[in-house]
Amino acid sequence: MAEISIGLGIVLSLILSETLGVTAGGIIVPGYISLYLHHPLQVLTTFLVAILVWGIIQGMGKITFLYGKRRIVLALILGFFFGYISRNFFFFPVEFGRVAVIGNIIPGLIANWMDRQGVTRTIAVVLITAVLVKLIVMILFGGILFE
Repeated sequence: MAEISIGLGIVLSLILSETLGVTAGGIIVPGYISLYLHHPLQVLTTFLVAILVWGIIQGMGKITFLYGKRRIVLALILGFFFGYISRNFFFFPVEFGRVAVIGNIIPGLIANWMDRQGVTRTIAVVLITAVLVKLIVMILFGGILFE
């Protein structure tokens, strides 16, 4: 199901990008987020890390030249770094869920698109697309909600 979710996320991202001009935080992001919708704490942590990375990039952009590849690479590295910290240093009881980001580069990709099209728009498009992917997967597989 993971391959189908990611593939559907790519297709829906492309459709949204071509028709509405908005991107769902990178073309692979909605598929990955859809796989974790039943873990809301991980989804929230991923968005919080992406906002943190976006804020750092905004601050650094005021004091240094950050354009093009430098900006994208910085977003990916910071997302990876804070993701590593969230996975290895934050431990909570199981009933609260796991406080860790989704994937290694997902927060960086989301932060990069927050920088390009705004925080609110990016979060909204990512969540809408991820929910659509999850709904289509549920329809295709007879109502299976969780993997």
